[in-house]
Amino acid sequence: MNSLAQDGASLLVITGQLLVIAGALLFSTAGIGVLRLRDAFARSSAIATAAGLGISLILVGVFLLDPSWSAGWKLVVAVLLQLLTSSAGSIALARAAYLTGSQLVLDHPDDDELQSSSESAP
Repeated sequence: MNSLAQDGASLLVITGQLLVIAGALLFSTAGIGVLRLRDAFARSSAIATAAGLGISLILVGVFLLDPSWSAGWKLVVAVLLQLLTSSAGSIALARAAYLTGSQLVLDHPDDDELQSSSESAP
């Protein structure tokens, strides 16, 4: 029985470490995206993904490394608040970019669906 409990604990530790690494890799990828993406709208998408999913993965991983009831409640609150605020922040960044006249960089100029629909509107 003791061996079974030890195996379960080591599985939690391994899973926790993998989730922390996955979250860190997501942050690294988003950081590269912020440097390489060409317009503010794509950059805000990269930031929002990293903020929402990356932080959530790291927090769940840390919880698995040291599980407790108090940490579980803090985890739920932190993940919910992070998911809510990262999406709102991304929308605010994209709106600010739009209102200041930031240009959308397209691979093919014919792909701008908003421009073609606004031209045909009365």
